[in-house]
Amino acid sequence: MAITAGMVKELREMTGAGMMDCKKALTETNGDMDAAVEVLRKNGQAKAEKKSGRIAAEGLCRVAMDGDQKAAVVEVNSETDFVAKNADFQSFVEAVATQAVESDAADLDAFLGESWKEDSSKTVKEVLVEKVAVIGENLNIRRFEKVVAENGCVVSYVHGGGRIGVIVEAATNVVNDAIKEALTNIAMQVAALSPKYVSTEDVSEEYKAHEKEILMAQIAQDPKMAGKPEKVIEGAVAGRLNKELKEVCLLEQTYVKAEDGKQTVAQYLAQVAKENNAELSVKRFVRFETGEGLEKKEENFAEEVAKQMNA
Repeated sequence: MAITAGMVKELREMTGAGMMDCKKALTETNGDMDAAVEVLRKNGQAKAEKKSGRIAAEGLCRVAMDGDQKAAVVEVNSETDFVAKNADFQSFVEAVATQAVESDAADLDAFLGESWKEDSSKTVKEVLVEKVAVIGENLNIRRFEKVVAENGCVVSYVHGGGRIGVIVEAATNVVNDAIKEALTNIAMQVAALSPKYVSTEDVSEEYKAHEKEILMAQIAQDPKMAGKPEKVIEGAVAGRLNKELKEVCLLEQTYVKAEDGKQTVAQYLAQVAKENNAELSVKRFVRFETGEGLEKKEENFAEEVAKQMNA
């Protein structure tokens, strides 16, 4: 029986499996749709293992909240942006985030080995493997981080449909809508400007020393600084370092919504605290960006589909 593109499309929509896997299953079962579904289910794990070597650098970040004091952010990767937009994949990532906010796992291996909340007969890893078989791409739960506020609250922000996920933890004696709105604004700041530290007090001496070395090397190559006294050079290095720290430290950054274009994040938080008769400070933040630091595979999706259909 001739296997048509329409049949492959129908089976893919029924199972979410890869296009090539659907075509092979239909060929094996001579076009019997129900039998092809069974073939895909039975061969799922083997196919998942074959896909484990592929680059998974797309995907989504999601944040799950449990009240005002507990949150978790996760990053789950896929091979293509096409799959990242798939409703089944998105539901899975949401479930992983919910799992993470309820988990006491100290690291990723422990997290993958714990029982899946939606079906305790399986581990998180086993559910991931099953999802790989159904979706037809290599998937990877890359990382998670859980934040619990002991004396305050947490807020979250997800940008770009899941490209960036942020959690901000604050110490505060007042938790109301105004405070939460202000902290959400700060989470948006973290998403947009990607600071490395909360304040300059958090910057290690090793980091400062390393940056000073780089700045000294840059100045040594600057013709305008040639022959300048050592004191002048030291002053230039200090000035450039302070400027850099203002860019990488959240509280020293210019608040993105500042009406005067000058107000810092620290000044904005002080203003909000005063308006709400509150004590308010940012304790920490977590920022995940999808695919951050991963090598991304360049390919023409249309050509790949055509290649699979003609295989």
